[in-house]
Amino acid sequence: MKVLDAVCATSVEVKRKQIRFNESTGLIVEVGDLKVPLDQVDYYFDDSCLLFAGMGDVHIHAREDVSGKNNYKEDFLSALAAMKNGGVTHAGDMPNNPIPPVDNASYEAKFALGAKAHRCLWFYAGIGPNTRPLSYKVPYKVYMGPSVGELFFKDLQTLDETLSHYRDQHVSFHCEDPEILESHKNASTHHEKRPVEAEAVATRDALMLIEKHGLKGKLCHYSSDEGLRLIRAARSCGVDVSIEVTPQHLYFDLEHLAPERLKLFQMNPPIRHQHDREALKAALKNGEIQYLATDHAPHTSEEKEMGISGLTGLDTYAGFVTWLLSEGFSPELIAKVSAENPGDFHNQFMESWKNLSLDYGYFGLGLGFLKPGFVANFTILKPRSPQTVTPDKLKTKVHHSPFLGVTFPGCLESLFIKGKKV
Repeated sequence: MKVLDAVCATSVEVKRKQIRFNESTGLIVEVGDLKVPLDQVDYYFDDSCLLFAGMGDVHIHAREDVSGKNNYKEDFLSALAAMKNGGVTHAGDMPNNPIPPVDNASYEAKFALGAKAHRCLWFYAGIGPNTRPLSYKVPYKVYMGPSVGELFFKDLQTLDETLSHYRDQHVSFHCEDPEILESHKNASTHHEKRPVEAEAVATRDALMLIEKHGLKGKLCHYSSDEGLRLIRAARSCGVDVSIEVTPQHLYFDLEHLAPERLKLFQMNPPIRHQHDREALKAALKNGEIQYLATDHAPHTSEEKEMGISGLTGLDTYAGFVTWLLSEGFSPELIAKVSAENPGDFHNQFMESWKNLSLDYGYFGLGLGFLKPGFVANFTILKPRSPQTVTPDKLKTKVHHSPFLGVTFPGCLESLFIKGKKV
């Protein structure tokens, strides 16, 4: 048994506590005022630090699949290194691979390939024209229009028919309307090729499909104020939908990016205007957004210069969270969107993953909470210890970041995964 003493942040409170955990099982045993003398505490963090349950990212692209075609950009082990570097203890990998996981066989093949990182990575299945749900419970991703990869829909009718088979399933939507993207494909800039209108129209359709087919919906990497208004209206009518937001959509906007840098900041959906960014910050602060998710999407520097979409984000997760804290976002909110909600999302599918791997039997009651029986994953931040993002500090295989040169107000102090300090 080990005992850790730190100021702990949950969605309920920020308070100094002691945590007793079992290194062998990797599970928390007790949390609270355990009255263990400090000279008998194994890990002590002073008041300059803040401990959260292990942070999770519900949306990354680790790139590796059974084809191996994209391993030069990232693989499961390099993604894992970037996760640890950014204080992320678990992450959900998206299915837009050269060989996408869309049925039992292809999903299990990717799951088996990821065995080297199973304690930290989990996997979405893809939805494409004519796919059907797997025989066990997993999260799904649907691309409403073309992005990076070939797993997408070209029209609403085909998407509607396909989703009719996914009732009660957890489906995450990339909201960009294919017809609007097609009509704007010759625009001069990326953000004009993928306008707010494309996200808003796709959001309207996604909300309709979520309600019509009884889906548990999540809207990925949300970027626009116009779409937020549609989501509020749908929620007021009882539609079950949650939202992700990325660090880059909260931090950058078109008014503050030099035109010559826009190609390097290209992603889908694009970086928006300042009023969209401010609307996203407000929605996050008032609890309308459920997940801080990076959409970590590594490409080589050469590919970025050629105009491919996708930005990295795992390495800078912890630093970005300290920026949110400096911007007035409470530790309780951070605990919700970075630890507890991602943990809740992961924990819904644990039984399926346990059946696919003996390794998954180690997860106790699950991830994301500082409670007995949950996994002893801890992300400890030092909010007032400035650190500048430089290439040598990155662990992603492509060694670039939209935050290069940015000095965050704090940094990652320490990380524990399954009761082990890493």
